[in-house]
Amino acid sequence: MSETQAFDPNGVGVKGTLFGLPFDTENAKVVVIPVPWDVTVSYGAGTADGPQAIFDASPQIDYSQLDIEDAWKMGIAMAEIPEVWYALGKTLRSKSEVYIEWLEDGADEDQKAEMELILQEINEQTEQLMLYVQQQSEYWLSQGKATVLLGGDHSTPLGHIKACGEHYGDFGVLQIDAHADLREAYEGFQFSHASIMTNVLKIDKVKKLVQVGIRDFCKEEQECIQESDGRVVTFFDQDLKHGQFEGKTWAEQCQEIINALPQQVYISFDIDGLDPKLCPNTGTPVPGGFDLEQVLYLFKQVVLSGRTIIGCDLNEVAQGKDEWDANVGARALYRMINLMGVSKGLLSFS
Repeated sequence: MSETQAFDPNGVGVKGTLFGLPFDTENAKVVVIPVPWDVTVSYGAGTADGPQAIFDASPQIDYSQLDIEDAWKMGIAMAEIPEVWYALGKTLRSKSEVYIEWLEDGADEDQKAEMELILQEINEQTEQLMLYVQQQSEYWLSQGKATVLLGGDHSTPLGHIKACGEHYGDFGVLQIDAHADLREAYEGFQFSHASIMTNVLKIDKVKKLVQVGIRDFCKEEQECIQESDGRVVTFFDQDLKHGQFEGKTWAEQCQEIINALPQQVYISFDIDGLDPKLCPNTGTPVPGGFDLEQVLYLFKQVVLSGRTIIGCDLNEVAQGKDEWDANVGARALYRMINLMGVSKGLLSFS
């Protein structure tokens, strides 16, 4: 009897694999690529520990889905957390804190040369990380796996998004986020978490960026949206809430969001798009946002529209004294992966 046949989905969640499932990266259909990195975060650190925290919390979830029968059988596994990148990230994070503090204190000219060397090192090493992520993503895609990136801060998915574009062709990005992330090299960091979507828009195969839940942004980002000639469509949190106050349903709003998306969709899910009660330890929490089921309802409607989710990421999950953030993150990750599986024909709605 195989491990899968012997597995009891009603039993106690056993630690040691993602969600306690009886799969590894060889026999799973979906591979989760962990990237433990938060070097350029501008407020609270800790998201580098997100992949491990989610992994540790994941076996406590139950597997049944009301609308997807035997979802666990698709097979999900997480690749090894790259300890080399985790250790390097911790070292560089200490340096970035010195650099950011220098900026916030007025950028003393006497220290400029020293700070520029720190910035150069961080930019060079972060670029290498992006290449590593792209190579890892390309490898798993070439093995016939569906792929999901698990950050880390929101800078981490760039290489994965590039690889998905090369593998699947033209697509649109559906971004769930409190922040627009459209700054140009924020604080001088070429691959800042606050610049991820600026970098994504440099990928030719990204034909549309649809942002949902944005409630923290600057003038530069507003102008980027306005001058994008429709390539960037932003559903601000305030507008969504006001529409609901005036009688519009979330179902109607979801349809408007989906209408802006092309046939192939990549989901980039920053956990701070949720109400901070669900992610209090995330790097840059902002009042407002969604309940988790609202976001998952949107993802399901994307699938029901006939669109294909070619890949996705979950990022900015940090850990506090308890496992709350990771608990929420694990549940968001499991459901998002299952919905991606339905869109790819690996699972089906019951």
